[in-house]
This record gives sequence, structure tokens and C-alpha cells, in this order.
Amino acid sequence: MKLALVTGASSGIGLMYAHELAKTYHYDLLLVSNQEQELNEVATDIHQKYGVQALTKYADLSLENAAEELHDFCKKNNYEIEILINNAGVFFFNELNNTSVKRIELMLMLHVVTSTKMVRLFGEDMCARGKGYILNMSSMSCWMAMPGIQCYNATKSYLYNFSKSLWYEYKPKGVVVTVMTPGAVDTALFGLSEKWRKIAVNLHVSIPPEKLVKRALRKMFKGKKWDMPGIINHIAVPFLKHLPDWLVFFVIKRISKFMK
Repeated sequence: MKLALVTGASSGIGLMYAHELAKTYHYDLLLVSNQEQELNEVATDIHQKYGVQALTKYADLSLENAAEELHDFCKKNNYEIEILINNAGVFFFNELNNTSVKRIELMLMLHVVTSTKMVRLFGEDMCARGKGYILNMSSMSCWMAMPGIQCYNATKSYLYNFSKSLWYEYKPKGVVVTVMTPGAVDTALFGLSEKWRKIAVNLHVSIPPEKLVKRALRKMFKGKKWDMPGIINHIAVPFLKHLPDWLVFFVIKRISKFMK
């Protein structure tokens, strides 16, 4: 059974990926999340709306052997993963010394360890078949040296470089690896209030998740190795790489006003 596997599929961007893959591309799905009830509700909704198979797998992808267990689960059930969307992730804004080691470990496991293992395991299967698509979610913050998100931007930088390097390894084997580096996305992940979320979207600083997902999948199916939506973001990146120290400190002092 050929499937598209989406992690973090019970909400936010992952939920949009699930809907778009079913609605526009008519893929049967394997939806993975650590929110069991929400995941089952999403699967039922997608099946009823689009008529595709929407299978679920409740899993905590921050655990050490999560990728191996998920891969084994697919093998045992003869699920052939043709598309892998590595979307599951977390975000927090905090100084490193004020962040628990457990929370840091959670982010490193999700963004780095499990994502890498998922690509390694499912990517090998794809290469053996000579076809497959892998989409990793990085962030525009991968170019930012910004206090408060030191773990987030570092892990997203890893995903960016990891994915672009793999594009060259996998392309001759018929497998596409695409990495997206969006700026702000209009979800609850970043903790902005509703007021500031609306303002950010209206100013085109933030992008609606459904718009991001449509673009990401188009780029993936075209075989692109990297994409970043938004002209403003392309203009901003060179400046983000060279922010003066005084401006960084200025931003840090005021950014908490816009958080919940």
C-alpha cells in the first residue's frame, strides 16, 4: 500500500499537509502525532471529505527509538512510504539557562535525531525503489543568530544543510529531498496573540499555513531542493545574517510584548 507519511499531522502545518495531499494529490495517508484523539478525528474527517485512506499511528517522535519503531511498523503492515513529510517540531523562546535540559532534549530529538533517522530509514527504501519524495521543514531562522531561539535556529540550520546535501546524494537515485525555510507562519506554534497574528498576516510578514503547504508540495513535486516563500523574506535574509549587536539587543528587550 503506497502512502504519504506526515508527522505532526494532528494540527497546524502538518494538518494542512494531510488535507492538501488528500484533496489535491489524492494520496492515501499515514498520519503520525502524539495527540491521539485529535489524530483520529483528523483521519476520520479526511476520509469522509476526500475518500482516501487515512491511517493513523500514535507516536512520541521525541523518543530515542521512535523512527525505528515507525519504520518497523510500516514494514510489518506492508506500507510503502512514497512521500515523507518531516514536519513534527516544537518552538520556545527562552534564554538557554532558563530552559530545562528536558525541553532542550525534546527539540533536539524532534528536529535533529528523529528527523535524520526518518530520512535514513525511509530514504533507503525509496532509493531502492528508485522513486520517492522527502520534505523537511526548516525555517528562515536558520540564518539568524538570535538570543532566545538559540536551540531552534541551530536545529533548523542543521535541517537546512542536511537536506540540501542529501538532495545531491538522492537525486541520482530518483529520490527528491526538498527543504522549506518559511518565515513566520500563522499557527499557534510561536505563541503570538490573535491580534498580532492577524497584523502579521495582513502585513505579509506571516504566511497562512495552507498557502505555505500548497507552495511546498508544488516545489517538492518539481524536484526543487530548497524554497523560501515571500519576497520580503528573500530581501531580509542578507540583513539577518549581519544584524548589528545593538539591534539584536533592542529586539530581544521588546519581543516579549508580542508573546502570550
